[in-house]
Amino acid sequence: MVLGVSGGIASYKAVEVLRQLTETGHQVRVVPTAAALRFVGEVTWAALSGQPVSTDLFTDAEDVAHVRVGREADLVLVVPATADLMARAAAGRADDLLTGTLLTATCPVIFAPAMHTEMWQHPATRANVALLRERGVLVLEPAVGRLTGADSGPGRLPDPVEIAAVARAVLARGAGGARLDLAGRRVLISAGGTREYLDPVRFLGNASSGRQGYALARAAVARGAEVTVVAANVALSDVAGASILRVGSAEQLRTAVHERAPGADVVIMAAAVADFRPAAEHQYKIKKDAGAPESIELTRNPDVLAELLRDRRPGQVLVGFAAETGGPDGGVLELARAKLARKPVDLLVVNQVGAGLGFEVEHNSAVLLDRAGTATDVPLMSKDLLAHRIFDHVVGMLG
Repeated sequence: MVLGVSGGIASYKAVEVLRQLTETGHQVRVVPTAAALRFVGEVTWAALSGQPVSTDLFTDAEDVAHVRVGREADLVLVVPATADLMARAAAGRADDLLTGTLLTATCPVIFAPAMHTEMWQHPATRANVALLRERGVLVLEPAVGRLTGADSGPGRLPDPVEIAAVARAVLARGAGGARLDLAGRRVLISAGGTREYLDPVRFLGNASSGRQGYALARAAVARGAEVTVVAANVALSDVAGASILRVGSAEQLRTAVHERAPGADVVIMAAAVADFRPAAEHQYKIKKDAGAPESIELTRNPDVLAELLRDRRPGQVLVGFAAETGGPDGGVLELARAKLARKPVDLLVVNQVGAGLGFEVEHNSAVLLDRAGTATDVPLMSKDLLAHRIFDHVVGMLG
């Protein structure tokens, strides 16, 4: 892997990206620009990568580094990608080792931009980003937050851990990693588990961590989509390149999803939405010395997936999840088929949940049921890999 570093104040955060990649087994060659070396020195990059650091076109000229480094890479990741670097890349410049490497690379290329809001929103930068994306470069959307000094807004470098995660999501596709087959598509994903409060400190909830929903978001970003995540009580870092909208209850999730679903090409309901909520929410904490309530009256929450089926626009792909334990009413797959009959989504992702299964773990297995009832077994694998398997089906459904 090549980690390109251009000259912005966020260059120091690329050190953490490098650490994340090397600690997960990747061999990383760092190619900093001259400006980047004014922020983080060559010794730091060499020590953390365990590789020689290529800094200019003229050192070791006999190796023709600007050609060899790009040709040998499985992925080129530029962190941060400044407005200047993207302008030079869009123009096809090769006036330093990094831009020369970008011109010779035939592998997937990812840019993680970081700059002031005005620079990110300038028409010249927007045009350069559009051109790079048109050529197949994955340009992540920057995060929104604190910038240099007192400034705040879009242009902040995404979380380094999540940048590395998106890079791994691209590599997870193998030979297909360079295809941005969701470019120009809008993907809406719900993730996590809703909470329905009984009093200010107690709630009905579930064990969903949001890991599978966030893995789906990373996979969609890695395939070029514009991604929005409606995250219900998720304590994970924001997915690099995705817009995260945080909600708490089923009703809040319902509102957020319905506001954004009409503009989405793909809607994936991966969140574990509570079927019921307490009929009344107490204003104050219920005291145990007052005696336990004899019963707690529950009321049914709206069925968000059924509403989406009713209201969806033509051509939209809708994916549901069925987290089942099996029981007296039938096995996991039998119950899932019954759900598909009631809610004929384009794809139903079926997985068994319980202690150590499905929720709050890094791996998952599933059965993918399409509308015709055809079942595809997906063995136990990382949630990131499962996310790509799901999108392989979704892309085919988009035609």
